[in-house]
Amino acid sequence: MEPILEGFALVVGLDNIVLIFGGVLIGVLVGALPGLSSPMAVALLLPFTLSLEPVPAICMMAALYCAGTFGGSITAILINAPGAPPAVATAFDGYPMAKRGEAGRALGIATFSSVFGGILSLIVFLFAAPFLAKVALEFRPPEYFALAVFALSMLASISGKSSLRNLISGAFGVLIGTIGIHLTTGVERFTFGIHELTEGINFIPVLIGLFAMSELLRQSQSLDTAYERIRAGVVKLPSRQDLKLIWPTVLRSSGIGTFVGILPAEGSTVAAIMGYNEAKRWSKNKKDFGSGTPEGIAGPEAANNAATGGAMVPTLALGIPGSGTTALILAALIIHGFRPGPYLIRETPEIVYAVFGAMLLANLMFLGIGLIGAKTFSMVTLIPRTILWPAVFVFCVIGAYAGSGSIFDVWVMFIAGIAGFIMVRHGFGLAPLVMGLILGKLVEEAFSQSMIMYDNNFFRLFESPIVALLFAMTAVSLCWPFIGPVMKLAFSPRSRGEGEL
Repeated sequence: MEPILEGFALVVGLDNIVLIFGGVLIGVLVGALPGLSSPMAVALLLPFTLSLEPVPAICMMAALYCAGTFGGSITAILINAPGAPPAVATAFDGYPMAKRGEAGRALGIATFSSVFGGILSLIVFLFAAPFLAKVALEFRPPEYFALAVFALSMLASISGKSSLRNLISGAFGVLIGTIGIHLTTGVERFTFGIHELTEGINFIPVLIGLFAMSELLRQSQSLDTAYERIRAGVVKLPSRQDLKLIWPTVLRSSGIGTFVGILPAEGSTVAAIMGYNEAKRWSKNKKDFGSGTPEGIAGPEAANNAATGGAMVPTLALGIPGSGTTALILAALIIHGFRPGPYLIRETPEIVYAVFGAMLLANLMFLGIGLIGAKTFSMVTLIPRTILWPAVFVFCVIGAYAGSGSIFDVWVMFIAGIAGFIMVRHGFGLAPLVMGLILGKLVEEAFSQSMIMYDNNFFRLFESPIVALLFAMTAVSLCWPFIGPVMKLAFSPRSRGEGEL
């Protein structure tokens, strides 16, 4: 109980509350702008938080993460252009409802469902953390090595068009992480005589380039896209009849979103699609889906915001992010001097609860913002892209330079942006590269320490039951693309002779 109270005490200061509110405002604005995304906003915000204390900086980014997921529903409902990928399913019924003059009602249902889903997932987070803290006490360098290897095996299912491309992207991230001087041997690797590379590649310009600059290049190809715009009217709380209709859907989707969020390598987009599908499956009015039913809005909105809280569990407790945004928050923790994973829960549990408190406040704040200010925020969609994207470019350059005051980092940002644009165009995920960059150093460091402990006898790693379990899970994870289809075929009705009479 003491760490919980300490964590909440870190958040309730006036300065922290102002920063969290600022994160919520930025998140809603970014989410409401088609083309901008939470990962891009967190990447741009990261260098500006270096001057802040670690806890306020992390809390601000966590608040932005929550609000950005909700903000995408505004444009999904009003102009059929999801501001964030998780809001794609919201547009299926939100936009038809807006077209028939019920935009305010649709936004109200989306706001209520989002807040409830987010709060429920945070309650699960609150109860899961103490259990994970007990497990964390058993971790030593061998366990950290096995955990990092397992996390790398999960790259195949994070994002992108194919598992193989994701693994290649992750391997490239690990390779980038080896640039610089090896901490154990002192050997320089891949520096090519460039002094700036001796300490390795800085996280910040790489993240800004991958998520912000690459998106700028991608969006430059669709500057002439036009949207049909619908005025929001007054945003309303769901009526008693609406609550009666959507309540089972909200509960079900919140549970789905929390579970999907906790799973490493899943995320809000997967949760939203599952929430929508299950809402339709269990609805008594299946034929109304796609034409503007409240259940079609409540399902994905409760699920995608519940996934944000759920996703923070593996991110903080295991160091395994499930999306681009949580990968960036993981990088921010490292930059601010924390070590995500079991060390974080074991040594500084109050930080975990501070993040929980920040996300809880963020959900309560965007409840008010969603009901009062959604109409105003919907006006940001009128900003011409010819003005918006030059501004984003300026922030990219400033953010890359601000980290260490080096022009070299600006060039790194440009190179990462071009590389990210090419990767996305050819189906390679960006989140696996970031995870590879983050986890590569942990794998190398933990393996070196383990070999020193066991006198270079690799097989002694299996003396630990946790290591053996994690290696077994890694093998299953890597083989699943081959095992899964076989199992699906084996257990299909046709294979059991049930498909034919």
